[in-house]
Amino acid sequence: MATPAIISSTNTSDNSGSGPGLLIALSTFFGVLVVFSCIRCFINKKNIDNLADQLNKIDDFLSNLEKLKPMRFSSEQLIIATEDFAHMLGAGGCGTVYKGSFPNSATVAVKVLRGSSDQQIEAQFMAEVSTIGRIHHFNLVRLIGFCFENSMQALVYEFMENGSLDGFLFRNKERIPFDKLHEIALGTAKGIAYLHEECQQRIIHYDIKPGNILLDQNLSPKVADFGLAKLCNRDATHVTMTGGRGRGTPGYAAPELWMPFPVTYKCDVYSYGMLLFEIVGRRRNLEFNLPESQEWFPKWVQEKFKKKEIDEIAKICEIEEDNGERAERMVKCSENARRRG
Repeated sequence: MATPAIISSTNTSDNSGSGPGLLIALSTFFGVLVVFSCIRCFINKKNIDNLADQLNKIDDFLSNLEKLKPMRFSSEQLIIATEDFAHMLGAGGCGTVYKGSFPNSATVAVKVLRGSSDQQIEAQFMAEVSTIGRIHHFNLVRLIGFCFENSMQALVYEFMENGSLDGFLFRNKERIPFDKLHEIALGTAKGIAYLHEECQQRIIHYDIKPGNILLDQNLSPKVADFGLAKLCNRDATHVTMTGGRGRGTPGYAAPELWMPFPVTYKCDVYSYGMLLFEIVGRRRNLEFNLPESQEWFPKWVQEKFKKKEIDEIAKICEIEEDNGERAERMVKCSENARRRG
């Protein structure tokens, strides 16, 4: 009779020992499950946050990409931006430029077009928008937008704090050290080379001169004024001059633009050579108020370099002593450019 009692006692002892163990095991399992779930939620949240950040970056990218395209402005917007055209920056044969600004935006230059006929204004407008409006380069002025209405035709450009190069060369503005002038010459060459060699269609500017080289706050050059510019195929041996000859500015324009000779993109190279001479001399190439031997600067400076009269060149052209060789290279480059070399 004692045996069943012993068996019963043993079974009771086993059940009481397994209860806490099972509880601990279950607690551990659920604890791990909770921790795992938390980690998973954290990872999922992080992935969602990363995806949101990525989408925001894409949105910002697309927004900035949209800003690169020229925007269309109304005449009312430009009137407000320029305070009714109160601040004139300059005027030329193709229009008048005014300073303006938009809310939460950088300062801009608004060029109101004018011409002898509606056809001339339309031609200038299409030339600028179809060329500078589709390309971007550090040494080319950026077209921000435009306005084309019956009452107003205008182009909106990024604002250049230091105006045009001719102000520093010819109008007694703040003197620029020669090494900086050398940088301006190089930057201008890069801008022109981009137009000729790196665009899908070659762009001929036709009017390279100091007045069309704008300088930003760091005196970095930007080629501007594409009102005469033209697109041409890369494989074309010469360009058809629609609208007749006589493009460009006398003194800078290549002879073939005024005479019945074949025209190529190298007419810009010629103009750049004439520009280089004026950068070296800090003067216009032709000045009648100087001694006769100095009136035509390209001839005078080349003769002086041939005779090794560097000191006289440095004195007259205000070239610092350590920039003599640099100036000589620029003069040689000028002459090669005039020869379309």
